[in-house]
Amino acid sequence: MQPQSGGRPPGPRSLLLAEVAQATQRLAAAGVPSPRFDAEELAAFVHGVKRGELHTVKDGDFDARYWETIARREAREPLQHITGRAFFRYLELQVGPGVFVPRPETESVVDWAIQAVRAMDVVEPLIVDLCTGSGAIALAMAQEVPRSRVHAVELSEDALQWTRKNAEGSRVTVHQGDALSALPELDGQVDLVISNPPYIPLTEWEYVAPEARDHDPEMALFSGEDGLDTIRGIERTAHRLLRPGGIVVIEHADTQGGQVPWIFADERGWADAADHPDLNNRPRFATARKAMP
Repeated sequence: MQPQSGGRPPGPRSLLLAEVAQATQRLAAAGVPSPRFDAEELAAFVHGVKRGELHTVKDGDFDARYWETIARREAREPLQHITGRAFFRYLELQVGPGVFVPRPETESVVDWAIQAVRAMDVVEPLIVDLCTGSGAIALAMAQEVPRSRVHAVELSEDALQWTRKNAEGSRVTVHQGDALSALPELDGQVDLVISNPPYIPLTEWEYVAPEARDHDPEMALFSGEDGLDTIRGIERTAHRLLRPGGIVVIEHADTQGGQVPWIFADERGWADAADHPDLNNRPRFATARKAMP
């Protein structure tokens, strides 16, 4: 068949792109939610290029270790554990075994919190991130809210190793401690308390994606029979830490929409408790304001 007038026959497809196509099929068959993205991201990681530059890798430079990473992802090891990095808003974080991998849905939680702090018109806002894990929320707040003073609290020593790596050189102060008794020295002074706590009911263990169930720390996932035990505890901590008029922002499961605002009830010293949707319009986080005396 002759090429059309003025055109050229398509050039040969690169070896790497052909391998990526095969890898995509393997990952899809294994039930990986984003097979094409993951296959390309792993190819870029192994070959030291960006995803948009895969076509520039010469056939002779193809690295067979690519298939080792595909086999790990096929077994549902998290992509971020294989590459050792997770992207969150404008941050590139180090992650691995022992720490919860930050999820894209949490970015909308942080976005709301940033806008709320900016609206306070406080010169040096004081912010506390409870159950900080990798430090994603705390670091994003510090980066995007100029002159903020951010404290990050994490109980797990394993997770804390990652928190400290990510927070090195930042304005975030890292504390090891229990979110339910943290930072008594800041009582009544904090402008905003934010948290992505564990909130999965123990009864739903078998329905959790393998990447989370088998690789994220259990203490970062599960919280009692209804998933709300830690949130109930954080309600008390937040009320203790916040100044009157200060705000709490707390992530929850989309199936818990409507339940969490009731925890921040008027009779417990709160006002304006409300749920908010994520980018998929599912209830994702609750906010409340500490009532004025």
